[in-house]
Amino acid sequence: MTNRPLKHFTKIMFQGLFWLLPIVAILIILSWVYGKVTKMVDWVFHVTGFVPNSHIFLWGILVVFIFLMILYLLGWVVKTRFAHMFEYFFSKIPGYNTIKGLVGIFNSSKEGENQVLVVAIKGFAKEGYNIGLMYSQKESIIKDHYTVTLSMSPIPNGGFMFEVHKDNIFVIKDATFDNNLQYLLSMGVRSLTEILNTESKNIDELQMLSEWLKVQENI
Repeated sequence: MTNRPLKHFTKIMFQGLFWLLPIVAILIILSWVYGKVTKMVDWVFHVTGFVPNSHIFLWGILVVFIFLMILYLLGWVVKTRFAHMFEYFFSKIPGYNTIKGLVGIFNSSKEGENQVLVVAIKGFAKEGYNIGLMYSQKESIIKDHYTVTLSMSPIPNGGFMFEVHKDNIFVIKDATFDNNLQYLLSMGVRSLTEILNTESKNIDELQMLSEWLKVQENI
């Protein structure tokens, strides 16, 4: 009995921690990048003899705008042969491919056979379905089967992998890795309908993976 308040406090504390960590990480990265860009711009101003101190706020906005445009251009470059050559040299560095793969898990904007899909598969009870993730759409070693990962809740740093027939996998459109993460962290308190701001659907209204794969082949 005496441990219940402490257990409750610890559980809620960890929920707050894992909600805060992504925000802190993003703020740290943005702060670091902003500092580097600011130093570079200050160096350019020093070399040219230009002093922008009278309009610091406007120049700050300009730095952010330039940084966003650089990211946008890099988004186009990653699809070119130059980017593949650049990655080829970096792939020789031990650990680079592992880090790239881990970072890629959190990228919900990926396209093609490596995008993250939120899917529903036949449940492990007599009735119902489970919500899982497909980190890749490459066929399993078992013909017509694909790997689906079911993460734990509320701390989704573990889970189970299953090889499921493509006709038993249903794609939940517009759902992303981030949406599924919110669903897991809430322990089901927030349903996917609430997170996606949509209505509940019958299972036959969802797109089967086999149909999704056919659409991707024609794109």
